[in-house]
Amino acid sequence: MPGRTLPTFTAAEVEAHNTSTDCYVTIGDNVYDVSDFVEAHPGGPELVLDYAGKDVTAILKDEASHRHSESAYEILEESLVGFLVKEKSTNGVAKQANGEALVSVNGPDCGGDTWVHPRTGMSSAEDLNKETNAAEDFKKHKFLDLNKPLFMQVWNGGFSKEFYLDQIHRPRHYKGGDSAPFFGNFLEPLSKTPWWIVPTLWWPAIAYGSYLASKGFDYPIQQFLYSLLGLVLWTLVEYLLHRFLFHLDYYLPDNRVGITLHFTLHGVHHYLPMDKYRLVMPPTLFLVLAYPFYKLALSVFYWDWHVAVAVYAGGIFGYTCYDMTHYFLHHRNLPQYYQTLKKHHLEHHFLDYENGFGVSNKFWDMVFGTEISRAAPMKTK
Repeated sequence: MPGRTLPTFTAAEVEAHNTSTDCYVTIGDNVYDVSDFVEAHPGGPELVLDYAGKDVTAILKDEASHRHSESAYEILEESLVGFLVKEKSTNGVAKQANGEALVSVNGPDCGGDTWVHPRTGMSSAEDLNKETNAAEDFKKHKFLDLNKPLFMQVWNGGFSKEFYLDQIHRPRHYKGGDSAPFFGNFLEPLSKTPWWIVPTLWWPAIAYGSYLASKGFDYPIQQFLYSLLGLVLWTLVEYLLHRFLFHLDYYLPDNRVGITLHFTLHGVHHYLPMDKYRLVMPPTLFLVLAYPFYKLALSVFYWDWHVAVAVYAGGIFGYTCYDMTHYFLHHRNLPQYYQTLKKHHLEHHFLDYENGFGVSNKFWDMVFGTEISRAAPMKTK
């Protein structure tokens, strides 16, 4: 795949991005878009806006003014959008402010922050937020029109599995409305789930199940330990479901039934990863998946129904934490630990979808050897 050169900006162009919703800063020759970070800045948005369109090298290093942690630099790394140039040349070679020519980046040998993935054409998680021109995307790829219901386009598309997998793992970002239409009819509400639905529906059910289970224990600590076991078991289930069900990918049957089921279950999330209404599991799908695990809990802990329910309730609580974590990783600024987890998960989307299956944690990726590597090759068939 051809390489891609990140955009170049003159000083005047950078200075024009100086508002709370369109804020660029520079460090040396690197240009960063920090618009999404303005309101979340710990010192207040005014401190960022004072340097909007300007170089922040000195202020970042000024201990007397404000000490910046490593996480601040990590956020900047994810926000690289281009390079500062003295002028835009007419011969196709832009010059950096230091006079050196910019080099096109096209693969894992490029190194540094400008590594661009050969399949997705992305270099950082920030790319996931760049608006997709729906008309141009459809014209170029002949895959899905984001302005029309997606489900029937996949069902009637006649796509080969190879083409389908290639396309859904090239993330798009839709800004034409709250979400791209999925069914486009009375079923549309069933395809959208705000994150707060998860605790609203399931925490009362978990509390009731825990209350029933408590009647079988002499000491609360016993129930707590079994519930904790369920929570730990959930983290393994989360990993296995994500890896072997949601990313069945190359084991899919090469027909429209398999492809459409895959798209409905998880493919749509990789195709439109920043769609905030298709980030958590719809209640109907949760019920379909939850019932077999309830029966499994009863089978494994067959000697005591109360133990089985305590473990199951802990597992379901783990699921709710996972689903909310998944939403927050995509759409919220989080403490340091979660910043690392956020980078890990978003790299699963734009860098290497065949690794990095843990969402609420990276433990099982380390155990099973599926950690993300920036130089990891992607399958093409």
